[in-house]
Amino acid sequence: MNAKQNKAIQVMGLQKSYKTVHVLKGVDFEVEKGSIFALLGSNGAGKTTIIKILTTLLKQDGGTATVNGFDVAAKADLVRQSISLTGQFAAVDEILTGRENLIMIANLRHLKNPRQIAEDLLNRFGLSDAADRRVSTYSGGMRRRLDIAMSLVGNPQVIFLDEPTTGLDPEGRIEVWKTVKALAANGTTVFLTTQYLEEAEQLADRIVILHEGKIIANGTLADLKKLFPPAKVEYIEKQPSLEDVFLAIVGKKEEN
Repeated sequence: MNAKQNKAIQVMGLQKSYKTVHVLKGVDFEVEKGSIFALLGSNGAGKTTIIKILTTLLKQDGGTATVNGFDVAAKADLVRQSISLTGQFAAVDEILTGRENLIMIANLRHLKNPRQIAEDLLNRFGLSDAADRRVSTYSGGMRRRLDIAMSLVGNPQVIFLDEPTTGLDPEGRIEVWKTVKALAANGTTVFLTTQYLEEAEQLADRIVILHEGKIIANGTLADLKKLFPPAKVEYIEKQPSLEDVFLAIVGKKEEN
């Protein structure tokens, strides 16, 4: 497989403006197939705009973007068939049971054996015991796991998770982290946006920091830690956390 075929997402020179506000100012990055890619940035940095463009919900003003080899502007239908998007809040029907939610999505996708598909996903996400309970009785972590399971109906090659643990308690967050790691282990490409820096630190193979519409850092966690000033050695050398690195990088840009 050549380098290009190994890319799930390729973005070059992406630009987007809303009236007089220039939100994306020439964004470039690539996402490897089967990896977990984290896009970090403060509120208003342009993270959600990038996700909307990559999932064909919004058209860019300039630059190009391909997902699974399909141009998001020219081949939007093919992009949509090969991806799934999970927003910041679980899009589940609370009146239905977990099983019924999954069967409904499988029917909407016109898939064969919707009951078997639902059963397989319930087992995979540890929801079998709660399968026939109304979703209104689920914990936050269970709802989010069901939401991600619903996103996987039809086996999309790339799943977009826009701040997937917003509003969850620490236990629910850890549940979702385990789910995301399992997705990548099974070959699904995960594109993650988050404001929780620990989340990116725990999950991501590659981290990109978006600031004021531009990419200001791109690399593995180890790469980004090299951008942080060397630790002062007194009695013990303190390794920087991703939060330390993020604040240092963004602070430098704001000073400039």
